Amino acid sequence: MISGATTTMGYLIKPVIDDIFVSRDTTGLLLLPLLVVAVFLMKGLGNYGQEYFMNYVGEDIIRRLRNQLYDRIQDLPLAFFQKERTGALMSRITNDVNILKAMVSTAVTGSLRDASTIIGLTAVIFYQNWRMAMIAFFVLPIAFWPVFILGRKVRRVSTGCQQSMAELNAFLHETFSGNKIVKAFGMEAHEKQRFFSKTDRLFKLEIKGVIVRALSSPIMEFFGGLGIAFVIWYGGSEVIDGKTTPGTFMSFLACVLLLYDPVKKLSHLNNSIQQGLAAADRVFDIVETPSDIKDPLTPRHIQTGPHDLQLNNVRFNYGDQDVLKGIDLKVDQGQVLALVGMSGGGKSTIANLIPRFFDVTGGSIRIDGIDVREIALADLRRQIAIVTQEPILFNETVRDNIAYGRPGATEDQIVVAAKAAFAHDFILRFSDGYNTMIGELGGRLSGGEKQRLCIARALIKDAPILILDEATASLDSEAEAVVQKALQNLMRGRTTVVIAHRLSTIAGADNIAVIIGGCVAEEGPHEALLSRKGEYYKLYQMQYGADKRRDETFP
Repeated sequence: MISGATTTMGYLIKPVIDDIFVSRDTTGLLLLPLLVVAVFLMKGLGNYGQEYFMNYVGEDIIRRLRNQLYDRIQDLPLAFFQKERTGALMSRITNDVNILKAMVSTAVTGSLRDASTIIGLTAVIFYQNWRMAMIAFFVLPIAFWPVFILGRKVRRVSTGCQQSMAELNAFLHETFSGNKIVKAFGMEAHEKQRFFSKTDRLFKLEIKGVIVRALSSPIMEFFGGLGIAFVIWYGGSEVIDGKTTPGTFMSFLACVLLLYDPVKKLSHLNNSIQQGLAAADRVFDIVETPSDIKDPLTPRHIQTGPHDLQLNNVRFNYGDQDVLKGIDLKVDQGQVLALVGMSGGGKSTIANLIPRFFDVTGGSIRIDGIDVREIALADLRRQIAIVTQEPILFNETVRDNIAYGRPGATEDQIVVAAKAAFAHDFILRFSDGYNTMIGELGGRLSGGEKQRLCIARALIKDAPILILDEATASLDSEAEAVVQKALQNLMRGRTTVVIAHRLSTIAGADNIAVIIGGCVAEEGPHEALLSRKGEYYKLYQMQYGADKRRDETFP
């Protein structure tokens, strides 16, 4: 509609001059103004329709793309998140997708509008005078060549800007999350300087982009001016020689002037498109990232209820580094297996392999004799509850955090889980009770309170397999005692794998495996391992010998 109106406006100049001013047609004097009003009304309605509908389509595309990107990120394995920085991923969803939004909502719709306008006006000027049209169009390819070259430069600069913005987001996430350490070590000035250097780099890249984008317009203006000047000279000669009418010439000239406007806009839109394509490369780099952890084509069903767990010759490596070198362990239904050893031995890796955060590179992990790789991921993880050393909570209410693994939980089930986790009493001390917002990462709670909410969350999930990854390692003695009672309630009747730092917490385990250098050095119950005076005995002496010496030094 817009392009049709613009084309009509250019063509109407011919009858206005030839019929009204030259031929003095009074009928045309009455009809043509009404036609002009109708054309402008049509153009106005077209502008409104284009602005609304095309932006609606563009916004909807961006919404779906943003959803697709987040959906894909959530489905990627844990290894992906260990390689990527949180702030950089946030930048993909916010900054990069916003640049794409500008391309889809503005550049693409503008390109369609301007391209159709160019086609309509081109048809008119070739219809009116094909010789002058050839002259006008001779300039366009010459003008577009440098614009094309500049567009490629814009894309490269835009990619650099988006990468710098991602680094800036990652930096902000790290420094805001670690602000306590920044202040404790008096490093505010250092972090400010790091931030200033990153914004300076981004500034320089942005200015490069401004320079490149700004060059497009004067280039088009100059070549457009050459073309129009030549048309005036040639067309004026034809009017003087009587080969064409003044109205035809003025209409032709108006169409050429109208034509160069959308052509100039296309050069600007090309810059936006190049920026959007650079952003699209970064977005689809994530969307098209393959996942190493895949559901089986024909998953095997796993029964709900108690399970046994077996690790058969399990091997795992990070790149060229062997982390696990043939682990053989078994946990019967309802029993507790404790994994102990020095840091870096592979204990947490074993815990991560059971729910398939990573896949084994050799051997197998089996639940009731079924390889976990043969079970659908959703079914497998439904059977497992995890409590980690670092309590991970969300900025929601206490109720929502407890019911996180079971969204349909009733109020009674939430309260029962909280009581079993020894969390009910401190929750009631909050002014809003279970409706209290706990702050980012549970910032309003103490370490022990956070951990008890995590235990309540695991309790309400009621999964038959439980993994405790040093769940009390970061707590003080008083908080550890309360959390340990909550853990006893959580472990009751469940097949449990415990990674322990303090050996006192796993003395009652059915089996204790000492993991050293990716191998099982020895295993057995607490008393039997102590009597052997092997690796477990050494760990015990290191821990409790140090405690005894400390007590003797500070009676």
